Amino acid sequence: MPKVKPLPASRLRARLDPKSIPFETSDDIRRAAVADHPPQPRVLEALELGLSIDDPGYHIFLCGEENMGRTYLIRNYLDPVAKKAPPPPDAVYLYNFDDPDKPIVVTLPAGQGRVFKEELADAVDRVRQEVPASFERDSYLHRRREILEAYQKTRDKLMSEMESQATKKGFNLDMDDEGGVTIYPLVEGKVLTEEDYERLEPSLRSKLKAQGDTLLHAVNDVLRRVSKEDQDFKEQEDALDREFVESVLAIHLDPLTKKWAKRCPESGLAEHFEAMRKDLIKNLEQLAPRDGVSEPTSLAGLLGGGEQSNEDHFSRYEVHLFVDNAGAEGAPVVVEDHPTARNLLGSIERESEMGTLVTDFTLIKAGALHRANGGYLIIHITDVMQYQSAWEGLLRSLRSGLARIEEVDEGQDQVKTKTLEPEPMPVNCKVVLIGDHDAYETLLAYDDRFPKLFKIKAHLQEHVWRKAPAIKSFVKALARVIDEAKLMPFDRAALAGVVDYASTLAEDQRKLSLKTPLVREIMLEADAMARSARKSVVDVESLARARRAKEYRANLYEEEFLEEYDRELIKVGTHGSAVGRVNGLSVTWFGDYEFGLPHQIACTVGVGDEGVVDLEREADLGGPIHTKAMMILKSYLMGCFAQNKPLVFSGSLCFEQSYARVEGDSASAAELAALLSALAEVPIKRCYAFTGAVSQSGAILAVGGVTRKIQGFFQVCQRRGLNGRQGVLIPVDNRDHLMLDDNVVEAVEQGLFHIWPVSTIEQALELLTGMPTGNPLKRGGFTAGSLYARVDARLAELARLAKQTLPGGRRRAM
Repeated sequence: MPKVKPLPASRLRARLDPKSIPFETSDDIRRAAVADHPPQPRVLEALELGLSIDDPGYHIFLCGEENMGRTYLIRNYLDPVAKKAPPPPDAVYLYNFDDPDKPIVVTLPAGQGRVFKEELADAVDRVRQEVPASFERDSYLHRRREILEAYQKTRDKLMSEMESQATKKGFNLDMDDEGGVTIYPLVEGKVLTEEDYERLEPSLRSKLKAQGDTLLHAVNDVLRRVSKEDQDFKEQEDALDREFVESVLAIHLDPLTKKWAKRCPESGLAEHFEAMRKDLIKNLEQLAPRDGVSEPTSLAGLLGGGEQSNEDHFSRYEVHLFVDNAGAEGAPVVVEDHPTARNLLGSIERESEMGTLVTDFTLIKAGALHRANGGYLIIHITDVMQYQSAWEGLLRSLRSGLARIEEVDEGQDQVKTKTLEPEPMPVNCKVVLIGDHDAYETLLAYDDRFPKLFKIKAHLQEHVWRKAPAIKSFVKALARVIDEAKLMPFDRAALAGVVDYASTLAEDQRKLSLKTPLVREIMLEADAMARSARKSVVDVESLARARRAKEYRANLYEEEFLEEYDRELIKVGTHGSAVGRVNGLSVTWFGDYEFGLPHQIACTVGVGDEGVVDLEREADLGGPIHTKAMMILKSYLMGCFAQNKPLVFSGSLCFEQSYARVEGDSASAAELAALLSALAEVPIKRCYAFTGAVSQSGAILAVGGVTRKIQGFFQVCQRRGLNGRQGVLIPVDNRDHLMLDDNVVEAVEQGLFHIWPVSTIEQALELLTGMPTGNPLKRGGFTAGSLYARVDARLAELARLAKQTLPGGRRRAM
């Protein structure tokens, strides 16, 4: 078996030579007029396709984990695209004269909504000023006087005729203020009182009554003629008023009608102006109240609200500018970070008047969906899913192409009051949902509307290969971060250090992490370190200080664990050797901080037929992956040692001083080493730690967190004293995943610490025990004096003892 060599220091981390960066500082990097797109080919292709298809089902789901700069990426992609697009139209709500509870929506060219609002308001103001003024002009007063004089003349003539008829009949007429007529008989020129009338002879009373009845018929005929004259006068007066009002409207409103009907022929403005004209004429008393109508009779008038009531009437002629795109440069890109139903879909607000909540079409508020019409709407799926009504409303709007504004309780108890039903606004925008893969899979599985509306999945990749073009692009991206965050310039060594930091985040020497926000964080902190040291540029020392400070802020729990190793409260040996004992490695997360720690894995074996017992599983602390790893371990034993005999023994494996749940297979190789050591009764050197998964054939497989695991064991050894023999065994496939700290690299350079890449369990065992594992022989067994020969002999002996000692010779193979 080839001898395993420890990794040289140069293979323990990737280090970019600062000389390979052709810039003295980041100030020398040429800034492109248009920012380069990130190295996300799948995302860029998906976005390009999604934006090119104008279909309601081709909205986009940007899928990626946190700290990928998802919102920043989509904004930087969409902003240049949106600027090239024409600005979308404005939207206004207008009063519906046919049904006031259903305001109508009208779209106008971008920027024209505000112009229309101002011009119509100015026209209505001029009409309100001109109509009362026209009623004061001589021409109007003269014609009204003629009508009034003719009316008075006719009315006086009729009243005289009525009085004359009464006098001839011997009666007197009395007319009250309300137009009621009472007749009294005259005797010898005097009006009879009730008492006088009762003293008359019955025959005379009967005669007077008959004469009075005849007179009343004649008087009623005259009164009907008077009423007809009153009605004719009112109609002539109204006709005169309409004539003058229409002349005012012809001057101030008709030109506006023609202008906007021509400018927006399909908007329905011509019909609105016609309805508005009729309403103005119908409500002349609001334009010019009649003299004498000064006593308020309504409750609002009694409370001093008469003037406000008049203003409320004229609010129906206003234009409610719902979406204003004046000054917009291209299509809108709207990021809604609080997508409640109100913020996303719009709302109808209310005002309190005299203790009552009231509303009108001017209180309709646009949501993000309306503001994004003709452009792009960006929403985080975790935000919108917190508001079920917002999510449901969004899907309905995308499916129907209409954005309805409805009352939404959003979990709050509200008093139900009369509301409006605004006409739905047509929407045509591209929605981009941002979320992780779990959210995408959940929606795909449980909401059948989602795959019909979001057919484009733009999947972010977390890493990019660390090659020259990618490094060049990455450094340009760093320059953009420096500009946007207004940082001091970074020198070439600091830029190279940031590139290396990206590989550290990726946990891969051959890749760069695309988690730009995390890279930006360390750059901001390095800038702060440089400023505190009064430096003019950010150098590599400032970057190193920032990284140390960042780790120091988060590693309190790690330090407390290490103190327990120092006091040997946690039993992990770094010197000497022991049978059935091996140092395994694990990673632990506290918040966003990951660190590695060594654990002692122990194994004991004896006579029995229970096979290998996983104590973690027996204590319900082992996860399913760890359980599977234990089964693979048993399979390896059967493949090597059960070809000519059954395996009958009892053994137990556990993580000592572990009280948390154990999951994963990264310790299975170490567990197998402990088991084989216990079977062979050969000690394992405790100066080594071992991490790696094992296959049924004995191959050592790659695991995660290898950098943190090595650094955790190194710190324990360093605090106890490095002796030149300590080190860690890792899978050979994990070599490229090493991004070790400088102190580990320096210790390796000085020969004080070692990293051993192994590909098989046999290689690992020879390092751990110092004994060859041996080769299988054709007649069975293994090379004499080898580790596996000792294991094979011990298994045979345990099987023999089990046959002798178990009741009835019972044996149960492992």
